Amino acid sequence: MHEETVYDALTNAHGEAGHWAFGTGFDDPLAGVDTTVPDGIDPADLGAYCLMLGDDALVLAQRLTQWITCAPELEEEVAIGNIALDLLGQARLLLARAGSVGVLGRSRERATATIPDEDALAYFRDVDEFRSTALVAAPDADFAQAVVRLVAASTVRLAVFTRLRSSRDPVLAAIAAKGVHELAYHRDHAARWVLRLGDGTEESHRRARSAVEAVWPLLADLFTATDVEQRLAAAGVAVDPAAVRDEVRDVLTQVLERATLPVPAWPAGAPPRGRLGEHGPELAELLGILQGLARQHPAATW
Repeated sequence: MHEETVYDALTNAHGEAGHWAFGTGFDDPLAGVDTTVPDGIDPADLGAYCLMLGDDALVLAQRLTQWITCAPELEEEVAIGNIALDLLGQARLLLARAGSVGVLGRSRERATATIPDEDALAYFRDVDEFRSTALVAAPDADFAQAVVRLVAASTVRLAVFTRLRSSRDPVLAAIAAKGVHELAYHRDHAARWVLRLGDGTEESHRRARSAVEAVWPLLADLFTATDVEQRLAAAGVAVDPAAVRDEVRDVLTQVLERATLPVPAWPAGAPPRGRLGEHGPELAELLGILQGLARQHPAATW
């Protein structure tokens, strides 16, 4: 008599429809949500915007997972893992929304028909198809840089999601309504670490100060809107990143001042290269790790 193993159960569940990123047996993440594109909105624009937000979450989640087994405290490894999972959940919803309006990417032929669109977008796009910013893609020199980057990225993202709750796109509004609670925790958790390091020992202060000097230039292109963002913001769907610049600057200034860290001059604006698919080698290396197994075995399920 054949007895099914736990691995067989995973593989054979739900008609053998396995997912790369999220395991087997998950429902459509947008099930029950009205995915109709609002009147007057170009689906290509909406898909591109969802990729921007989704790619930031996916790439930052991957960076954070590099601290598992490397964080200074066991409790912190759990916290970082949970933050990464929050971001992965946001990425899944946003990439699924991009897929629902027809975004597939040039590398779609590498995937099989059984791989859901959010997985295909995560694992089978090339680096120049990603729309993430340099802030989330940059590697961390040490833990201080990881938390300084996290407080900066989560502050920006929280300001955007807070406004997206009133988006004309019901999917973006729902994602944002859920995400603001997660992002508020991410920001406050990272801020507490910055305070602890900046106002700690001489060595922790030195490392925190170096981290700020490394992260601040990465903010240069965050508040320069692409044409897509400008069109969608005018239509009430997206948020013009320039609209959150002052809020982000005020929050980060308050964090650094309380941490007894010098506040660098705010970087001059720069073209949004990451949003346009222009990236440094650090993203290609990160995606190689993220996508390697899926690309070697594109038809596999687990």
